[in-house]
Formats: sequence, structure tokens, C-alpha cells
Amino acid sequence: MTAMVDVAFLLLTFFILTTKFKAQDKVIVDTPTSISTTKIAATNLFTITVDKEGMVAIGVSQETRQGMLEKVAENFSLNISDAGKVFFINTPSFGVPMNEMAAWLNEPNPEKMKDYPYRGIPIDKRRGHTNELKEWINAARRTNQDLRFAIKGDRETSYEKMDEVIFTLQDVKINRFNLITGLEADPNGPKAAAEGPKTETP
Repeated sequence: MTAMVDVAFLLLTFFILTTKFKAQDKVIVDTPTSISTTKIAATNLFTITVDKEGMVAIGVSQETRQGMLEKVAENFSLNISDAGKVFFINTPSFGVPMNEMAAWLNEPNPEKMKDYPYRGIPIDKRRGHTNELKEWINAARRTNQDLRFAIKGDRETSYEKMDEVIFTLQDVKINRFNLITGLEADPNGPKAAAEGPKTETP
């Protein structure tokens, strides 16, 4: 028994030390619901999240983050510390404007970076002006040509803000993308058929 208890504790210690928990997403949205059961693979995925206030954040699969950051840093002459690069690679999503990227990723420690306020990725539809979402998309696609795109919007997000996001995707010739929704019961599913049609009594 003593040997078995020792082995159990060794295994428990091993799993505690080696398990990597998924980081908490800083941008929380309440997605609209649908009856679609299609699963979206997390690999090679570029997710644009829009909260109810219209703030835009980006989530990119981990294998793409480093190359994407390096290309943006080169294009915008951003000087980012090695610690900042490591933090960015391990961050599931971010919503920091380009003019604050260096300040964010050059904070003195990871806790300061973690607590940095998100103000959203600016989108400017006007020709001749910088659309930062477009810059991130282009950098990500140059890093990973197999990327797929998805929009995760809050049910209270304004039409105007969603239009800006879709305009940006179409502006870079991305006309196929997923919309992430919550799951609701299929009104025409087997359970509904078994129960029969529902009627309302006034």
C-alpha cells in the first residue's frame, strides 16, 4: 500500500507540474445562438472578437503569433523586449492599438503586461488611412498561408462595428469566414418531433 500511495503522489505531482492550463480570455462576449453543430478546429485559426462595446480583439493560433508579431514590429518599427515577445506568444488574444504595443510588451514584468488595459484594435475604412486590423491580418497571412478566419461577436454588438470587421476581411479578399455562435436546441430535431407542435394559449 505504501508503495502504491508513493506512486500515486508521484503521478499527481508530475501532472500538476507538466499540465498547461488554457489562459483566461480577457475579452468576454455573449455570443448569439444558433442550431449549427459545426466544430471549428483551433489550429490555423485567426479569430476576431468584438465585445458589446465594439472593442475589437484578435486571437491567433500559437504557431502563427511569433511570425505575425515580428512582421508587424518590422513594418511599424516597434522595439519589443524578448520577455514581451514570449508573453505575446503565450497570450490567447489581445486588443491593443499599434501605438501602444511597445509600451505594453516592454512592461517590466508579465503581471504588468497581463494587467495592461485593452482599448481595441482600431479599424479605419477610409482609403489612405491605416486599418490596423488589416495590418494584423496581412502579417498573419504572410506567416501562415493556411489560416482560416472567424468572427466572434457579442449579441449586443452594433451592426456598424460588425460591418467594419467584415469590410476589412473583404478588403483583403477574405470572403469565406466562420461566425462563432452558442448552441441552442434544434426546433426541428427529434425531441421536438416527439413532443409534437407547440401552441400558445392567449
